[in-house]
Amino acid sequence: MPSTDDVLIAGGGVSGLATALALLEAGRGVHVIEAKAIGSGASHGNCGTITPSHAPPLAAPGTLAKALRWSLTPDAPLYIPPRFDPLLWSWLLGFARRCNTRDWETSARGKHALLDDSRRRLADWVERFGLQCEFVESGEDYVFRDKRAFAHGQREIPLLRELGIAVELIDGAAMEAQEPALLSGVAGALRFSGDAALRPDRYLAELARAVRERGGLIVEDCALHGLREDREGVIAYTTHGEVRARNAVLTLGAWSAKSADTLGLPWMKKIIQPGKGYSITYRAPDRVPKRPLVLRERSVCVTAWNDGFRLGSTMEFSGFDETLNARRLAALERGAREYLHAPVGPEVRERWYGWRPMSRDDMPLIGRAPGLRRVWMNTGHGMMGVGMSTGSAQLLAELMNGRAPAIDPAPYRPERFA
Repeated sequence: MPSTDDVLIAGGGVSGLATALALLEAGRGVHVIEAKAIGSGASHGNCGTITPSHAPPLAAPGTLAKALRWSLTPDAPLYIPPRFDPLLWSWLLGFARRCNTRDWETSARGKHALLDDSRRRLADWVERFGLQCEFVESGEDYVFRDKRAFAHGQREIPLLRELGIAVELIDGAAMEAQEPALLSGVAGALRFSGDAALRPDRYLAELARAVRERGGLIVEDCALHGLREDREGVIAYTTHGEVRARNAVLTLGAWSAKSADTLGLPWMKKIIQPGKGYSITYRAPDRVPKRPLVLRERSVCVTAWNDGFRLGSTMEFSGFDETLNARRLAALERGAREYLHAPVGPEVRERWYGWRPMSRDDMPLIGRAPGLRRVWMNTGHGMMGVGMSTGSAQLLAELMNGRAPAIDPAPYRPERFA
């Protein structure tokens, strides 16, 4: 297998491909290796929403108490199956320490800076690189059926508006009139007009096309088994043999933790946990929502494309469990039936699960790997991998090339954990 003489990128998901494109645009050479097929990881079954509105992190006051209450409800939106897992409980302890107002606001500001930059940059990339991924500046609605839940959902509005996120409150009757896909009984909705959407599988395929057209090398079915630095750069041990490069970038997603020891970064095992998500994709029914919806009480995301319709979400901390849990998939459909006239499509195209890389503070790790000179990281994006892809890639390219970054890199530096 030929090796690049510049940058080796380990991981061919959305973060790896976006990083490759940003580096190519900055004049670097790239060689991407992917253990399976391009786009086969967490982004494949993503709902495709691009959401600066999702700045508030999962680590919020009350989150852990809610998760513990739900631990006996296997189809709950957030589920932690009871089991002996020292790394998970260590991660949860660190997560619990951040479930306070001060840290919640700090992470929200950090997430928003990256989400907002990515949202703006994505529109430019779609036009500049001709990405045919059904990108649409659609906005997104959070829909509530319970009045108390609607009132509770408005508690985040002051912080969101302080961050510059446009939020519109819509009463139930007005929402039903504006969105015929909804059943009657809506208590109200929050509209985020600055959000957008795309079709994630097409987005990844188009990123790969753009990378190849600009001279980047992408090799599939090529896993990274080890990595070390020497005087000239890095040596990567892969399924296809040794690869030498001046620099390496780790964009391994949830596999960052599983590969931590072999990569000489054992601290990552305590920082990143795989957060399992599910989705079901259908042939589109006759009546689909005009824009993406979050069915708030059930934590179900609904998106539609030209010829597809997807229900997705849920968060399950069950390690790298490979079970396609029928009960959790059924919860998506059951939740949709409470809100939509056409909750499912006439034909199921795919039932899916994938592991998101959940960092302890719900913010990514972007920058030089602690203790190493030539190894960089772009991982830990949680549920926001697609939405943060362009901004994260651009930030890393700027840091690697010694250029002034467009946003402050401090909140994402990996050394905050090492």
